[in-house]
Amino acid sequence: MKHSMNSRVVFAVLWLIMTASMPLFAQEWSAAQKDVWKNVEAYWALYAAGDVEGYMTYVHTDYLGWSYQNALPSDKASTRKWVEHDLKTTKTLVSEIKPVAIKIHGNIAFVHYYFSMIIKDAEGKDKNISGRWTDILMKQGEKWVMIGDHGGQTSK
Repeated sequence: MKHSMNSRVVFAVLWLIMTASMPLFAQEWSAAQKDVWKNVEAYWALYAAGDVEGYMTYVHTDYLGWSYQNALPSDKASTRKWVEHDLKTTKTLVSEIKPVAIKIHGNIAFVHYYFSMIIKDAEGKDKNISGRWTDILMKQGEKWVMIGDHGGQTSK
C-alpha cells in the first residue's frame, strides 16, 4: 500500500512539472512571424510540386547558401542547377516542415526549422529524409525571399 501511495505522489509531482512547463514549449507567433512562415511554406510547396520557376522566385539574386552536403557555398545559379537536377531525378511524395524559431529584424528574418520528406529516388525507391535548415530571408515587396541559408539532411 505504501509503495502504491509513493508511486501516486511521484506521478502527481511529475504531472505537475510537465504541465507547468508546457507553456515554455508552446510557441505563439506574431502576425509578422506568421507572414514569414507562410512564405517558407510556399517555397517548400513549390519545390514539392516540382515547380523550379516558382521556387526560384523565392531565391534572391544575391543569394548565398551552404548545405551540409556541399563543400562550398552556392549562389543562385548553382542552386538553380541543383534544384533542376533534384526535381528531374526525384519526386517528393510527402514533406513536412516545423518551425523552431523566427526572428525578424526590419526587412531581414531568420527562420530555424526541421523538415522531413519521403521522396522517390532515381531508382524508384522510397527514401525518408530529415534534417534542419536556417533560412535568412529578405522582404521584397510583399514577399520574403531567401538571401541565404544553411543546413540540410541530417538523417543517414
